[in-house]
Amino acid sequence: MGKPRLILFGDPRRPNAAEAVQRFEAFAEDKAEILANCFETGCNVDILRQADYAVVFGGDGTILGAARQLCETKVPVIGVNVGKLGFLAEFSIEELTQQFDRIISGEMIIEKRMIMRCAVCRDDEEIFESTAVNDAVVTAGAPFNMIEMKVSVADEKLAVCISDGLIVSTPTGSTAYNLSAGGPIVAADLSAMVITPMCPHSLSFRPIVINAESELTIEMIRMNEQTTLLLDGQVQRRLDPGDVIKIRKHAGQFQVVNNPLRTQWETLASKLNWAEKPRYNNDNAKIKE
Repeated sequence: MGKPRLILFGDPRRPNAAEAVQRFEAFAEDKAEILANCFETGCNVDILRQADYAVVFGGDGTILGAARQLCETKVPVIGVNVGKLGFLAEFSIEELTQQFDRIISGEMIIEKRMIMRCAVCRDDEEIFESTAVNDAVVTAGAPFNMIEMKVSVADEKLAVCISDGLIVSTPTGSTAYNLSAGGPIVAADLSAMVITPMCPHSLSFRPIVINAESELTIEMIRMNEQTTLLLDGQVQRRLDPGDVIKIRKHAGQFQVVNNPLRTQWETLASKLNWAEKPRYNNDNAKIKE
């Protein structure tokens, strides 16, 4: 077996990322062929398809940006955190070097996660299209009045949503903005979309999980001048009255190399402090009779 071919994503402007990339390049000099660092040179899809793995140095935001470029290449992502442990950046630089031989030999589990295709249509013509790994958010924007949207699933009317916005998330993105807005956590390997209203006018409009095979349609009825569709917090498109957003499962996938030293649920429990015991201030506790 020849040396694995790697694509790197590491922002040289971030000191921690630049240092981690340099450490890894020195480590992998005799172990792998590094085709390019896409943050420095830019990588078209033909170069990306030549890689066996993409090693991404950064936080979850860096990985989301890389994943949108890689979604049609079937290149697995090895996420290396260079700060706080993220949900997607599963490896530390030490863990990557320790587990590298197991990764390239194919021993690691590669998890295939769904992503979404998001399009904006105006007068029955598609004027915008992109992908979302985490979420697609319709945000009210200035002057920050409530907006009104007609939401349909598979051409069947679901509800009219009057709110500060709407979040549509993948299972991967269910632990991001969706969770902060009160939406459910969904296992990352499922094929589903979560619809979560942001501060809805009707308290009876609760988060909904739908099958990802169903196309979701959001028709803009009443909106603000700055109402915007935001994908993964990175790609944005200003909306006009009457615009129709169509969201469905993308044909490509986001493939992640799992870290065998921790599971998704262990990461969640650690970051969210699940089921921690109550903290008691025994020094100042007084028993009142």
